[in-house]
Parts: sequence; structure tokens; C-alpha cells
Amino acid sequence: WPPVPVTEKPEKQNWYDPIDTRADDHHDVILARQIAEQIDEMIETETIPAENGARRPVRAGDILILVRRRSDLFEEIIRACKARGLPVAGADRLKLGAELAVKDLTALLGFLATPEDDLSLAAILRSPLFGWDEARLYDLAQGRDGFLWTALRNRQAEFGETVAVLSDLRDQADYQRPYDLIERILIRHDGRRRLLSRLGPEAEDGIDALLTQSLAYEQTSVPSLTGFLTWLEADEVEIKRQMDTAGDLIRVMTVHGAKGLEAPVVILPDTAKRRAPSRNEIVPLGGDRVAWGGAAARQPDLVKQSLTRLKTAQVEEEERLFYVAVTRAETWLIIAAAGETGSGSDSWHARAEEGLQQLGSLALDTPTGPGLRLQHLDWAAGELRDVTAPVAPQPDLPGWAGHRADPAPHVMGPLAPSDLGGAKALAGPDGQDEEAALRHGTQVHRLLELLPALPQTRRRAAAEALTPGAEAAIDEALAVLDNAGLGHLFAPGVLSEVDIAAFLPDLGRGILGAIDKLLVEDGRVLAVDFKTNAAVPARAEDVPEGVLRQMGAYHAALTRVYLDRVIETAILWTRTGQLMPLPHEIVRDALRRAATS
Repeated sequence: WPPVPVTEKPEKQNWYDPIDTRADDHHDVILARQIAEQIDEMIETETIPAENGARRPVRAGDILILVRRRSDLFEEIIRACKARGLPVAGADRLKLGAELAVKDLTALLGFLATPEDDLSLAAILRSPLFGWDEARLYDLAQGRDGFLWTALRNRQAEFGETVAVLSDLRDQADYQRPYDLIERILIRHDGRRRLLSRLGPEAEDGIDALLTQSLAYEQTSVPSLTGFLTWLEADEVEIKRQMDTAGDLIRVMTVHGAKGLEAPVVILPDTAKRRAPSRNEIVPLGGDRVAWGGAAARQPDLVKQSLTRLKTAQVEEEERLFYVAVTRAETWLIIAAAGETGSGSDSWHARAEEGLQQLGSLALDTPTGPGLRLQHLDWAAGELRDVTAPVAPQPDLPGWAGHRADPAPHVMGPLAPSDLGGAKALAGPDGQDEEAALRHGTQVHRLLELLPALPQTRRRAAAEALTPGAEAAIDEALAVLDNAGLGHLFAPGVLSEVDIAAFLPDLGRGILGAIDKLLVEDGRVLAVDFKTNAAVPARAEDVPEGVLRQMGAYHAALTRVYLDRVIETAILWTRTGQLMPLPHEIVRDALRRAATS
């Protein structure tokens, strides 16, 4: 095809015109549109030779468009094919952060991390995830008082579905890992289908790559949403599509990427003159020697010779690349250009035109004007067969794959020994209510855990710093620590706050708790629990039922841990400083009552 001439830039542009979008009359846009029209016509009317001397209609998957680099023309061709409704596989390489689907998903994640981010919220409302139009967003945003999310929630009656989805995701954002949160957006809230229906099947590559990146992030960092977004912005990820398995889709890729591939129809649109990037500042002189290029007029002969060799090598590489490009076509090769092409070896287009003229090609009307065609044999010979595109066979799925999975069985978690039922007599001193009694008990437990490590003379000051204003708890804890008869409980080597977990057959469930003090001796293990009850029973038989059940659970669990030792349990009543041993039969019977209650 003759080249599309360069179009002049408009002298004056409006301030509101986009600066990153080319005008409809730009030569790259014109050529891209003409290529899309040609492909559409080829698929509708043209045939190509097939096997056994027959011919068949052209399919979208027969067409391979090769460019020298991913320039604006590259993007315009993909855009023009999509605008015409042609099935196109998209770019062979894409940057993750530049993908529209990824931008929509990361904007949603950004809003979940920072609900005050009005711009991200506006972007996702207009995205395929929610599908708002400009008028609807303007109605919500214009004249609002405060953040956009606040305005949206205040109008929940009008935008109930949108608010419900965003509220669900916000509720999960603090608990779910980035991968789980993205999957929730894509599956539970139908995000994948919405994105693909708007952006096309090629958007799936970016979505899947984002999921892969979220998994990679979780393996190297604490999986927080804010951390993932920061990590994603700092790492520019590039995805390479497998274009040899693109299916029945038009493929657009670079010549370098097409090495080893072939296609019935190949289009080369990027064959105009191209100014090679100048990398002549540092000139290799052979071996380990290099020189600074400098101005051409001041270059020594040795540098000029090296630059000449570099230019010759570059030209030879361009020729090899041109050879690769033109030999990708099995049946039909189309060479086009937009812009200046020069003559001779100035461009691929000029080389091709000169070669076709020498080979005696025929004149041909092309979408860009009078062109040249070189052909041989009878293109229209043979029977026309409607050969369908090859379709990979579907695997045989097992029967369960077509049925919804049964709900997961409810698995009961472990019980806390203090939650086995029964009264605990929590009334506190001087008529304290239950909440105050619990707070008093927590304070005493904390002091008994931390103060034994300090010298006796420093304990009261430390206790007042730890629990300011809790004089009753401080006095009670210090009285226990000053009791010589209880010294063995706080001696070095005695275990404190010992976590214990075990499955108890009597309950049919596991327990998970913490024992205040555990003395492990030869032949004996003593588990002691601190109780701050105001009313202290005189006998073990009078201990509240809930306390006995708790100690019974500790006894049963320790029996499964220390198989060769006698397990004993006792309660330290902190109010009186009394250590009360509990007979095995009493706590065992209490645990059995918990199992049947």
C-alpha cells in the first residue's frame, strides 16, 4: 500500500482537548482505521488457499499484525479493531498498572483502604464494576457536604445495591488478605463478569496477573491492604501473552515477539522511516576499551571507525528483522506505512516497494491509494470449503463439577474451661457489680503475674504504676505475695500463664485455656488457678459449680499430657490467701455434669 501522508498538527487546540489522544485525522489513526476496515472486508469476502488444493474463508485467527515497536500506531490499530467489533487478542505485552481492569480494581482497593479518597470512589462508580453514568455521579457529587462516601451512604435508599456492595467490602477489608478481598470483588460481587463484558476477554490477563501479584506479596510481607497497594505501585509488572494460543483472534505483536510464529495473513503497518535512538555517547573500541563520543567534528578516526561499524551492525540487524517480518506470512503479506518512507534503504516500505517493482508486480487499488501486488498461482482455484476454526476439545468433567457444593459442615471450635457452665459467684467485695468484680479480678491476676519478678521493696510502687487507683487489688495481690505459706507458688521455675489445649472425650470437644500456675515435679503436677471471689467457701465441696468444672477440664487435659504423673488441682483464694486442694473425684464429677448439661 502507498504510505498515508503525514498530517499537519492543528495550529490551535482547545484547552479542554485531551493531550494524550490523537486526532481522527492523524496519519497513524487513518492507517489504523483503514487496516481495521480491510480486515473486516477480508473476513467477510476473501478466501485463502487451504489444504488439498481447496480454499476457505479468512478467519480472524489467520491475521497477524506485526510492528517494530509498541508505539502509538500499535495502540491505534488495537483500538480501531475493537471499535469495528473485530475479535482482537490485544497487545502481546502489557504493563499491569496500565490495564484498565487493574486500574479499576486498585482504585476500589484504594477506596477500601482510605474511604476519604473521593477520586477513587468516583472512578469505581463510573467503572464497569458499578456502571454509573456521568449524570448519576454528578447528581451525587455536586453540592455534597463532606466526603463522597458520606453522601452516598446518606442516599442509601436510592443507591442501595451500590452501598451494600461497598459496605460489605469495607467490613471485610480489615480482616481479609488482599488476594481474598480481590476474589470477593470478582466472584461474590460479580466483578470479573462485569469487567470482561465491558473491556473484552483480554482484560482477563491483567486480572489474573493482579491475583498472582497479591499471592506473591503475601509470601514476602505482612498481608495488609495498604502495604499491598504501596508494593504494587513500586513494582512495574509486565505481562507477556502467549500469542501462539490466542484462539480465533487477530494478533498484534512486535516482530521480535513473532520469531518462530507464522500466520496465513501478515500485515506490516510500521514500515515508515524511523529515527534510530542515538546511543553514541559511550563508544566501544574493542576489548575492554571505550571512548566518549563527543561532537562529530571532534571525533578521532578510531571513534569514527567504531561508530561506522556500529551503524553497519544496526543496519544489518534491521535487515534481519525485516526478513523475519516478511517471512511470517504463509499466504498473504500486506505492507503499509504512515508517514515518510523515503527511498532505497531509508525504510522497510521503500525496500519493499523497490523489490516489488523489480519483480514485475501488478498495479492494485488499495485502501490508501494505487499500490502494487505480487502474486503467483490461481488464488481463486479449488473448491470453497467452510473450514471451522480449530477448537480445543473440552475435557470430560466429573459429575460433581456441575453441582453446587454442599454447605461446609459446622465445626465447633474449642471451649474455654471457664465457659463450661455453672455458677461462679462473681460478686465482688463491698457489693461490687459483676463488671467491677471482673475488672478487680483482672487487676489481681495481672499483678500476681508481674510482681513476683521484682524485689519486695519495689512491688507496691510498680503495682501503683501498673494499676493506678486500684488500691483494693494492690493490697490483695501484695498480701498473697507476702504470705510465706504460698512462696512455693511464686518460686523460680514455676510456670505461669500456661496455655493448654486438648481434646476431652468426656465433652466430645476440645478445650483451650490458660492455667495461672503450674508446678511440674517428679511424679506430680499441680495446677493452681487464682480466684478473687469475695465469698470464700470453707470446703472444696462448696466451691461454685462453674469453678469445679473449669478445674475438672484442666485436670483432664493435663492427664492427657503427663501420662506418668499424678495430676492435682487447687484454687488460690486471693481474698484470704488460702490454697485449697480439690479432690480428683469432685472435679471429675463436675466435668461429667458439664458434658450432660
